[in-house]
Amino acid sequence: MKPTDIRPTSPDAASPGRFSGRVLLVTGAAIGSIGGCTALRAAREGASVACVDLKEAETLATVEAIRGAGGRAIAITADVTQPAAAERMVLDTVAQYGRLDMVLNAAGVMDGNPPTRDQDFDRDAGLLPAAIHKATDEYWHAVFAANIHGTFNSMRAELRQMVAQGEGGAIVNVGSIAGLTGLPGNPAYSASKHAVIGLTRNAAIDYAKHGIRVNAVNMAQTETPMVRRAYEFVKWAKEKGLGSGMASGKSRSLLQAADSEHRGSTPWEQAAIILFLLSDDASNLTGAAIASDGGWTAY
Repeated sequence: MKPTDIRPTSPDAASPGRFSGRVLLVTGAAIGSIGGCTALRAAREGASVACVDLKEAETLATVEAIRGAGGRAIAITADVTQPAAAERMVLDTVAQYGRLDMVLNAAGVMDGNPPTRDQDFDRDAGLLPAAIHKATDEYWHAVFAANIHGTFNSMRAELRQMVAQGEGGAIVNVGSIAGLTGLPGNPAYSASKHAVIGLTRNAAIDYAKHGIRVNAVNMAQTETPMVRRAYEFVKWAKEKGLGSGMASGKSRSLLQAADSEHRGSTPWEQAAIILFLLSDDASNLTGAAIASDGGWTAY
């Protein structure tokens, strides 16, 4: 029986005017990423967007695409692992737009290699995912610095601004299936993403009284540069005869396995879910760890 494929969300999809008058800050906003696609669609729907990333050229590309389509966006180069940089990105956003209403914290890494540096697996062996008994301090601390320290630094600055405004708000943090279940071969990534979900739930409790909703999205394989690099790492490890704990027996979500081309999710599909959570339609959702994973965690 031929499978019936599910048509992915269109890159051109939009709900016109949904975010008119609102300001969105996105970390991890480089072009082609989940954050970049979320920024593009949000601007299409009326939001003024602050695009934040360490990768300056790729962030500018997102901003230029937004402006080219008639939207409003600024680029901010910031390393959110540094508290002062996280504070500055919020201050710069408010200086430009006067307020902050919505946030997507999407900045994160899968290994310890600096995001702005090309990956050389031979050179960076000590920064790559490895089972706990083989993992280096450098790998562990670099992944935690980006994924949880960066999320904490960002949320602290963002929530301080939202509380001061006194008008509520919405935050979405990017987790992973690695934060919902065990995932082999990358202990720092899995542990840090579990921490992101814990931080999300804590914030949902503490800030409900301020009218601020906080949720997390948790995706499986998504067609982004970070996932493509993970595939390259697995291939390299196998070619070197090292094997790779990341290449587990379970490699596809339900929808990916059923699809005739075995496609993963697209960043536009993730952006659609994120923007729903940021919108008024999700007014009764907070503290949720949404499995935007094509059914990965269903079995």
